[in-house]
Amino acid sequence: MDVFLPIAQVFINPIEILLLSALVGVLSGLFGVGGGFLMTPFLIFLGIPPAYAVANEANNILATSVSGSTTHWLKNTLDYKMGFMIVIGGSIGTALGIYTFSYFKGIGKIDTVISLAYMYILAIIGTLMLVESLGEIDKAKKNVVEKKKLHVHYWIHGLPLRMRFPKSKLYESVFTPIVIGLFVGFIAAIMGIGGAFILVPAMIYIIKMPTKLVPGTSLFVTIFVSVIVTFLHSFNYGSIDLMLVVMLVVGSIIGVQVGQKLGESIESSGLKALLAILLLIVGVAIAYDTFFAEEIQSKVFKAVTTDLNFFSQFILEFSNDMPFFYGLFSIMFAVLLGVAAAFVRKFLSILRKKYLSNLLTKKS
Repeated sequence: MDVFLPIAQVFINPIEILLLSALVGVLSGLFGVGGGFLMTPFLIFLGIPPAYAVANEANNILATSVSGSTTHWLKNTLDYKMGFMIVIGGSIGTALGIYTFSYFKGIGKIDTVISLAYMYILAIIGTLMLVESLGEIDKAKKNVVEKKKLHVHYWIHGLPLRMRFPKSKLYESVFTPIVIGLFVGFIAAIMGIGGAFILVPAMIYIIKMPTKLVPGTSLFVTIFVSVIVTFLHSFNYGSIDLMLVVMLVVGSIIGVQVGQKLGESIESSGLKALLAILLLIVGVAIAYDTFFAEEIQSKVFKAVTTDLNFFSQFILEFSNDMPFFYGLFSIMFAVLLGVAAAFVRKFLSILRKKYLSNLLTKKS
């Protein structure tokens, strides 16, 4: 049964959205990268206009980032000082990204820009991941142990205005995290992705943060970037559709939890190669759709507002009449869902430990 999205003005199948978001969530939890670079193209393939797909996936990323970041906060695996430095750059980059988005939207080319951006990004990431994973598989077969230098310095480590980051035990220039954040914020605003696939390796190989602090700090940064992206898209374009967001968030949060559990027991090199191939396939599909597919006039179902159910009617009127508060509500909605999911996971984990402890006690 199809459901009408009052903001995006299209019909979608909720089962498809839930299953796809759950699948992408599993991949995100399994490999520790955000799923926005996969979910946004999937939404486009399902008939949701690219500008709406970008905005709603950003809102979904906010919820999943809050969930993951809260979990890391409970484990004390966050470097807030480093995170705030990256957020400063991310805020500037997001503003520049929204300005760029507005320009191309104004000249009617934003759908093409989004498609091209995904085509190139997926091709680059997919190729790099495939080469790396095949290399790991080959080394594992040959039992090759690669020796890495403990300390490698690049020119970027010589930048001025150095600051101490006690949590990460680093003495780093403030410009390094700010520049990285600027780039992440820019692409997040245009593509509706959290930027973890860029942020995580940059934090490990450029900033040299301890690996255990990277996932939590990356999610912490993503929260702020996603908040800005969500609010500006909602306020400027009215493109956040809460009916779509609910489906995306529910599927993603469940999928991420499953993926994180699987990641604890599955060897990832072979799976990483499959993910890389999937990225390349999606990139090729976007390229075909952009350059070679016959131009088809898609059927847009303009529903008469009087035919909408109460919830759809409320969303449409709320978005049109009070865009500022609608944007804030979208943010708070995603944050509350994310926090709730994290505490539910913590509660279930405690129950599981108590259950196992009781079993061991009974056996002894």
